[in-house]
Amino acid sequence: MKRASTIAAANIAVAILVLALKALAAYWSGSVALLSDAVESIVNVATAFAAYAAIWYATRPADHNHPYGHEKAEYFVALFEALLIGAAAVSIAQQAIHSLSTATALDIPIEAYAANVAAGILNGLWCWFLIARGRALRSAALQSDGWHLFSDVVSSAGVLVGVVLAQMTGLAWLDPGLALLVAVNILWSGWRLLRLSVAGLMDMAPDAATQAAIADAIERSGGGAMQAHDIRARISGAVTFIEFHLVVDGTMSVARSHRICDRIEESLRVSVPGSRITIHVEPEHKAHSDGGIDLPSAGGAGR
Repeated sequence: MKRASTIAAANIAVAILVLALKALAAYWSGSVALLSDAVESIVNVATAFAAYAAIWYATRPADHNHPYGHEKAEYFVALFEALLIGAAAVSIAQQAIHSLSTATALDIPIEAYAANVAAGILNGLWCWFLIARGRALRSAALQSDGWHLFSDVVSSAGVLVGVVLAQMTGLAWLDPGLALLVAVNILWSGWRLLRLSVAGLMDMAPDAATQAAIADAIERSGGGAMQAHDIRARISGAVTFIEFHLVVDGTMSVARSHRICDRIEESLRVSVPGSRITIHVEPEHKAHSDGGIDLPSAGGAGR
């Protein structure tokens, strides 16, 4: 997770730079819509710091009070981000509604447009990087920040187009109207992050591809055993917890059954990096007739 910590630190610097550019655009333009865009970037800075703190905490080893590790800290950050995003959306909506009755024609200098476009391009490239690396490193904090920034990029693009139209047509209400649309988009982003954080805190199962990889690894390396059943897996940050029951011949020695378990664990760690595995060995009368994975018990690999 050292790589994730480095990315999270860089994320803070990028968030501050984007905020500075958007703040300049809002200051030079006097646009309520561009101001709402800058307010969202304040949230981005706060969540960038929170993501860094969560990733740092999540890398701490298991201890007496947290024997399964600290990986779920990243889901609390996603929940924190969702709450901040909701608060920002309400603030933007209030300002926009107030400005609807006092809106005036816009006269925005080219410098304001340039600053906003530069911020949007930087945000777009960075959110793509965060999502890609967050998936590769299985970091909920990086992924949630990336999707939040993607929402920011979409709303920023919409705001920019709308502000241009407002200036060209002289329709002053377009500016606060667009700010209201930004608030709605931000709320949608917050809802997505809320679902992500709740799913993680509720021990969600891995995706179908990972579950298939788990079953394939057990079947491929389980020669010498008879069956694997009650296979369960859950995700906690970057860790996938896997547990199942392994049925073996009741006369098999402890040493031999242990070698089979070692082989399966090695295969699972290759197929599902970052996995933590618990195997409960059982005699043949514990086999399930209506489920599980049948294994080649006579395979020479199990001897």
